[in-house]
Amino acid sequence: MLQHDTSRHDTGRDDTRRDDTGRDDTGRDDDAVISALLDRWSDGIRRRDLAHIAAQFTQDALFQGFDPEPAFGRGVVSAYYGKQPIGLTAEYTLIRATALGDDAVLGYAAVTFHRPDREVPTYLTVVAVREEDRWLISHYHVSRVG
Repeated sequence: MLQHDTSRHDTGRDDTRRDDTGRDDTGRDDDAVISALLDRWSDGIRRRDLAHIAAQFTQDALFQGFDPEPAFGRGVVSAYYGKQPIGLTAEYTLIRATALGDDAVLGYAAVTFHRPDREVPTYLTVVAVREEDRWLISHYHVSRVG
């Protein structure tokens, strides 16, 4: 679920690749790229659809959840979410999206994971890359808040 927090965007920056609508010089809306990707990811979590969640990542994605070691690939993503409690949901507020190039966007969001027994506030950094006509997560790093 998206909550868009425009108050946390740095509106005073000198960014020649973006106009005042948030679109870069190619017409792409970086916020929309990250929001659509996180919407699909969080929907898969809500439905506990492991294949759907994993499909939002590249084949070789770097994945750093709460496990102590980083891991790579869709199989790791599926296994990670498979061991999460039934009823888990994720609600996010997009803080920033920034173009890294024509086919890459950096996203930063505040995410609250709602577990049956508690809420877990986090910050999430993702790098989305365009593969053919679809945006996928190639780098995922979550950090607990507090």
